[in-house]
Amino acid sequence: MLTGLSIRDIVLIDRLDLSFDRGLTVLTGETGAGKSILLDSLGLATGARADRALVRHGAEAGMVTAEFMVAEAHPVCRALLGQGVDPDSGHLILRRQLSVDGKSRAWINDQPITQSFLSDIGTFLLEVHGQHDDRGLLEASAHRDLLDSFGGYKLELQVMASAYTVYQNAVLALAKAEQELTSAQADEDYILHAKEELAALHVTAGEEDTLNERRSLMMQGEKLSGDLQSFLEDLSGRTGADSVIRGVLRRMERIDGAGAERVQPILHSLDRASIELTEAIEALTHFIEMLEFDPEDLEATEDRLFEIRRLARKHNCLPDALPDILSLLESQADALSAGDEKVRAAREQLKTAKSAMGEAVAKLTKARIDAAQRLDKLVTAELPPLKLEKAIFRTRVEPLSEADWSQYGGERVTFEVKTNPSTPFGPMVKIASGGELARFILALKVVLAEGGNVPVMVFDEVDKGIGGATASAVGERLKRLSVAAQVLVVTHSPQVAACGNSQFQITKGGLGGEIRTAVTCLTENERREEIARMLAGSEITDAARAAADQLLQRAKG
Repeated sequence: MLTGLSIRDIVLIDRLDLSFDRGLTVLTGETGAGKSILLDSLGLATGARADRALVRHGAEAGMVTAEFMVAEAHPVCRALLGQGVDPDSGHLILRRQLSVDGKSRAWINDQPITQSFLSDIGTFLLEVHGQHDDRGLLEASAHRDLLDSFGGYKLELQVMASAYTVYQNAVLALAKAEQELTSAQADEDYILHAKEELAALHVTAGEEDTLNERRSLMMQGEKLSGDLQSFLEDLSGRTGADSVIRGVLRRMERIDGAGAERVQPILHSLDRASIELTEAIEALTHFIEMLEFDPEDLEATEDRLFEIRRLARKHNCLPDALPDILSLLESQADALSAGDEKVRAAREQLKTAKSAMGEAVAKLTKARIDAAQRLDKLVTAELPPLKLEKAIFRTRVEPLSEADWSQYGGERVTFEVKTNPSTPFGPMVKIASGGELARFILALKVVLAEGGNVPVMVFDEVDKGIGGATASAVGERLKRLSVAAQVLVVTHSPQVAACGNSQFQITKGGLGGEIRTAVTCLTENERREEIARMLAGSEITDAARAAADQLLQRAKG
């Protein structure tokens, strides 16, 4: 509910702080007193388009703050959390500042937000219905959701959404399978040839480097082998280093006496040198053996190396990536053989999903038609007391083409009326006059109130052009509506005003040479006087006061 409204420097209001209670709040006052300023201010705080003309003359900026209390489970709290705004357990403070240069700033719970987001949040909190209202119940796009909320068939809606999701996934799966098959078939000859070519070569990762090193070694092998053989002879021949060291070792080992002990370290060093030299000779011998090759081996190595590089160029990749290319080609070849079966399976799944979606649409359509008939009966029953006895309300459930089905079902829902038996049905906003429109909306709201989530509803002059018993009927319905949601109504009707749980009087007067709008919360006695004024005009009579007492008493009873 709306708990408070603070206005600073807006039109004729310099400073105003109001508190609101639950139930039905009526706003009364002379024509031109400034009732619209309150509605404009409330609209500004909840995201309506900002007009710099709203800033009070002489002020640099105007500001409006609206304070709401909602349940923590209300959708508005989820919307706020989704944008990183703390909903403060449902205590929401919406603030809007408007400068004379037209610039606007907005906050929710002291966190800066965009005007667009403020407007989105405002739709969760407030509905305004007036002479020129073109939102809420008048938007055909909202009618289906309103009917669904009234009908209460949540299971059918869930089944519909699920069936549509499955159907859409099946459509995508079939399209993907067909695309893959078409793509594979277009390149079938290439895929099979390239796969066989790579499979026959059987390239392994790192093979190009190995082959290149081996080829280089073989190409240098003959000269290198001769050099190495010479080195081996110098080391291991009869006069080579190995023989020399071994000969020295044998002679030194024969030394005895005092010199034998002194040469022991030298013997150890020569022995180690002999061992390491032997290992070097063995490694050199092995290396020389490796250099021995058949010229045909070099040719075969070069052939394979060049073929690997050719295929790498052909597939525009590095040689080491050829095994991955082969895997991809094998997958594509498998897709060729399995593609037809995959497409057939996808088509069967789509057929099943489409059938299930059709069943879901049929069940949801029946539920909507049943709900529409109940809604039409209840709304039409509300019209005669509102001086719309010749009017008929209907909910049109129009089938859509199968191509236009969605997760929301297979029909378009629109609310239509006709005000006379001889006129055709049409949208409310086009068929009804201003006063009739507000009363149609009121009748709808009374019926739909239990399924609504908007905590605050404002009706601007819903009683225009009516009086007597009709005005009393409007007041009674507003009172009923205020049980499910907080209702604010701007009214010139004493019958409607008497139905309020609380009443504000809007007046305009001079203050220091300037015209100002003032708002006063009326006591019971003050309400009696204000309603008597609304009945009698400028001169309040005892008869008017008595009539006001009757209206107030009747509203309480």
